[in-house]
Amino acid sequence: MATKKQASSGVSRQVLADHVYEALLVALMDGRLEAGTPVSIDGMARELDVSPTPVREALARLEATGMVRRMALRGYRVAPLFSPEELADLMDARLVIEPANAFMACKHADPELTGQLQQAIEDLKAAPRGPSFAEFRAYWEADERFHRLIAEFADNQFLLSAYNALGGQVQRFRFFGGLGVTDADYAIAEHTEILKAFEAGDAELARQKMIDHIEGVKQRSQHDSEVRS
Repeated sequence: MATKKQASSGVSRQVLADHVYEALLVALMDGRLEAGTPVSIDGMARELDVSPTPVREALARLEATGMVRRMALRGYRVAPLFSPEELADLMDARLVIEPANAFMACKHADPELTGQLQQAIEDLKAAPRGPSFAEFRAYWEADERFHRLIAEFADNQFLLSAYNALGGQVQRFRFFGGLGVTDADYAIAEHTEILKAFEAGDAELARQKMIDHIEGVKQRSQHDSEVRS
């Protein structure tokens, strides 16, 4: 059994690791760590006044999102922004996974789930949409929560793993740095249509409304990509 000191040390280490992860995430989303540039573990450790260990841990977590890439014998490098073709591929993958999630989740949706989906939509409406990550972060988190709730409630571990592997939400939101959220009204309306299908218990309609949403996101993401380039 861990002693109180050991338990406290474990908590402190996790808090520190989370702090470093957050700092790196903000720097990546705001573009202060520029696409294609190397990330110095020792340099980041000095900047954040921590040891290299939590920086390595944070970079490993970020690698899973596709935000950074580990290069053999050369450490980590900031991943480039998606090309229009890569964005299209990402959205096509989401079109395979997320409508299936919506169909399956809707089949056994309950008032708790629909209430949480409604809250996510309300949080989207209330969230700032400015150009910095600090300003649009609450919007991103509410958007991610809406989709994740559906993915988790589909109750299929393989679909959930596939959803997690995409890292699609965070990659798409990289384009909002310097622009702010550009499609909030469309996204909120589309989320609301998905919610209505869940409230009606219509799984096929939920599937179709998710398709409509992802198709809309695909078109808007490609536009954002062109604006950034």
